[in-house]
Order: sequence, then C-alpha cells, then structure tokens
Amino acid sequence: MMHSFLPVLERIAEEIEGLAVRGRPADYIPALAAGDPRSFGMAVAELDGAVYGVGEWQRPFSTQSVTKVFGLALALAREGDALWEHVGREPSGNPFNSLVQLEYERGVPRNPFINAGALVVTDRLHRLTGDASGSLRDFLRAESGNHDLDFDRDVAASEGEHGDRNAALAHFMASYGNITTPVPTLLREYFRQCSVEASCADLAVATGFLARHGVRADGSRLLTRSQAKQINAVMLTCGTYDAAGDFAYRVGLPGKSGVGGAIIAVVPGRCTLCVWSPGLDERGNSVAGVAALDRFTTITGLSVF
Repeated sequence: MMHSFLPVLERIAEEIEGLAVRGRPADYIPALAAGDPRSFGMAVAELDGAVYGVGEWQRPFSTQSVTKVFGLALALAREGDALWEHVGREPSGNPFNSLVQLEYERGVPRNPFINAGALVVTDRLHRLTGDASGSLRDFLRAESGNHDLDFDRDVAASEGEHGDRNAALAHFMASYGNITTPVPTLLREYFRQCSVEASCADLAVATGFLARHGVRADGSRLLTRSQAKQINAVMLTCGTYDAAGDFAYRVGLPGKSGVGGAIIAVVPGRCTLCVWSPGLDERGNSVAGVAALDRFTTITGLSVF
C-alpha cells in the first residue's frame, strides 16, 4: 500500500502548487505572521509506523491547536467519562475563541477543540499529572519517535503577550468552578502546549494510535476502542472550528487543524495523515491543507463514509 500512496501524494503536491488562492498566515500571533503561504508539506503514516511524504514534510512548524487532540487523549485515558462532565461534545457554530456560549451554558464549553474547551482539558490534565504541557510533549516524543521534539519558547511568549482572550475565557470558567488550576499557571501550560514544534512526519506518525483504535506505537493500549472512536467522532464534528461541516463534506475524515497551518487526519484501520501550509482561510484552516486532503480522499476513495 505504501508504494501506491506515494504517487497520490506527488500528484496532490503538483496540483497544490498551481492553487491560485493560498490564504493568509495567522497575524494575531506575531510569531506566526511571517509564514509563507506557498510552503507545503504532506505526510502519510501507515499503522506499522512507516511514513513517507512530499514537499516540506520533514520541516518543523508550530503545531498550535493540533496538540489539542493529544491533550484530550491523555486526559480521557486518565479520567475516563468523568471528563465529559466538564466539556461537551457538540459543534460550537461560533469562532474558536468565542465567549458568547459560555455564559449561556454556565461555563461548560461546547467541545474540547475550541479554546475554552482546550483550556478545560489542559486544566484536567494538569490536575492529573502536575505537568500538562510536559506530559503532552513526552507523549508526542514517544509516539513520533522524535526525541528532539520540543516547545518553541518564542511562540509561547508571543501567545502569552497576546493572550487576553484566552485569559478571559479561563477566568470566566473559573468563576463557574470549571477551572481549578490558577489561571496564570493554566495559561502558561496551554501556551506551551500550543507552541510545540513538529513536522508533518512527526504528527502523522504520532496520530497513529487513533487509527489503531487506541493502541500506541509500542503496542500498549492508551485508549479503549470506544474512547478512540469518541475522539475520532469529535474530531470529525468539531476539529476544524466552525467549518467542520464543510470539512466533513469535502474530506470525510476525522481531522484537527491548527492556525500554524497544519491539519491531521485519521483513516481508522488504515493510516494517518498530516498536511501543512500556513495560509489560512477566514475560519482558521489551511487553504492548501483542506484542498490536499480533499484530493487525497477523492483520489483514493478512503473516507469514513
């Protein structure tokens, strides 16, 4: 199967090169604003860990919200269904940093992939481990096999300097008792988590446990089969901000995007993918990334539908 995927990736890379509209990098995080929308990388990892790709698929970039998937997996593995008492599983229909719904829903975020929900998950993970960001980094190192994978201090600092909206979200949820970690500590952990630098190869391999129904790269089980299904389901319905319906329509795979330009995607039982290009659409998703995944599922016929 590996040899049949590579020509598909090469074909996609050629088509993406001719893409007229590439979007704009995230400019509200200064450290990301200099990204080149012409940059592109894509990797596919098979279940045995073999990985191959095209373009800048081994170039590290800022993972941003992609790491929310791994934080959720670690928290769910430790806390089980009790986690869902603190965060919902429904699409938000609002921007990823919106405050609006929290007041109506008494401090319980709609899902774990909007910023408010990810802050709750980080809070739960920090309670359980004492080091939410370090636990997540160590997990990514182990699953990807890249033990040099680390935080980008400049990106973390940049987010901290422009993190007033996230601070407001955290304080508001704390007022309802849904955040217990001191807010400055929580924000430090959250911004560190979002600043992890990794490549398409790293992320495609690290996501493999979701295609293996919860089994890690070393053969140990992180999640039950049901929990892995839950995360894939939430990725499909909530993983691309308020464009999840369009992503499901075009791509047909569980996916999670980040404003650094990456999107990870899962073909359960077959493979995992990561695509990266920093030019974003108005909803915060990589223009070239969505187009590439759309072409991948169209050419291969692989989707969950």
